[in-house]
Amino acid sequence: MIAIKTLIVGFAGTGVALALDLPAAPLLGAMLATAALGWAGAKLYVPDRFRDIGLLVIGLSLGSGFTADMIEQAGTFAFSLSLLSVSIVLSMLASTWILARYWNHSTSTALLASAPGTLSLALAMAAEGKGDSTTVICLQSMRLLMLAAFLPLLVSFLGAEGAGAAGGDVVLGWNLLALLAIGGVFLALVFARFHLPAPFLLGGMVVSAVAHILEWAHGLPPFIIIVVGFALVGAASGARFSNIALRDLTKNIGGALASVALAALVSALFALVTSSVSDLPLAQVWVAYAPGGVEAMAAIGLALGFDPAFVALHHLFRISLLIVILPLFVSFAVARGQKNAGANK
Repeated sequence: MIAIKTLIVGFAGTGVALALDLPAAPLLGAMLATAALGWAGAKLYVPDRFRDIGLLVIGLSLGSGFTADMIEQAGTFAFSLSLLSVSIVLSMLASTWILARYWNHSTSTALLASAPGTLSLALAMAAEGKGDSTTVICLQSMRLLMLAAFLPLLVSFLGAEGAGAAGGDVVLGWNLLALLAIGGVFLALVFARFHLPAPFLLGGMVVSAVAHILEWAHGLPPFIIIVVGFALVGAASGARFSNIALRDLTKNIGGALASVALAALVSALFALVTSSVSDLPLAQVWVAYAPGGVEAMAAIGLALGFDPAFVALHHLFRISLLIVILPLFVSFAVARGQKNAGANK
């Protein structure tokens, strides 16, 4: 019953957002509706299988942006990814600094809370005693909600929406869509065994990308399928707040606002440099650099009409890089903290 209630709330929020013509309406509406109810104390829950369906749909949609001539853009992609790497480190360190300096969190807790899109890894490391789990989940969840809520509104307000994905006016047939979905699920299960990030999104994207590059497929899933997929992911993201006590949310909201704003500013500055050098649209690069979860940011890029391949690849690269460097940064912070504690005895 809780899952049914959560889905009803999510789809209702999607309907309201679509009626108001909000940017990224299905994702934003479902996320805000469930987050608001969860914040009010309601028990909400979206089963993993429903969230995975949503991620698979988003992945299949993102894959439509891959084309055979993308190899010509390899140089641009390499330059952009190199600047993204620097942006990731600096934005994470800036966010960590402000949380440790003004909100008195330990450096390791601040690091885990500042690594965008790595909630599962961050919580696992916190559970090992390398940070405070409650603070990490509060700050990570609020980061996702704030970026998902304000980024599309800001981009839309600035009039910077993209032209849409390749084949955006073409709809995949149901038979072909079913074949791609089956292939995406198979790949997702393989990726999950290797602990790759967002396996269902990645599986759907890879299958769809290969089909579009080889010109076996052309176009997006039907609109209603995309709406349902976005709504499922939005509802699952917003439902996280039902597991967080209101006192913990209110205690951490100031730190979340400050750290997200600082990280977003750093990413915006790097996006400006990348856009100036490569002539890529600034808003597209900013969405690709934004320090949010891979699922939400890739979905927002798709919903706003930006190049889905560009946005998705950058966020998947960011998550992969963080999986490698975050344990190193946290281990260094913990060792330094222990050394300082020993010296003060």
